[in-house]
Amino acid sequence: MKSKFLLCVNDGGFPESLEPRKFYRVVADAAAIAEGMARVIDESGEDYLYPQSCFIEVPLSGAIEGRLEAA
Repeated sequence: MKSKFLLCVNDGGFPESLEPRKFYRVVADAAAIAEGMARVIDESGEDYLYPQSCFIEVPLSGAIEGRLEAA
């Protein structure tokens, strides 16, 4: 995963932790990626592993990434 943010497309059975149609900050974790998982900062404010199928990578402009980082 190259993106600093991923778009949640389903909550994967974790409705208290993930909201569909919301961008989540990615934490680099090569081991997680190799296992088909994504490490993201979820609604708790902590980083957790979720199936990559819960997210899609969306190309973002630098300006949009900057706004997401500032939020």
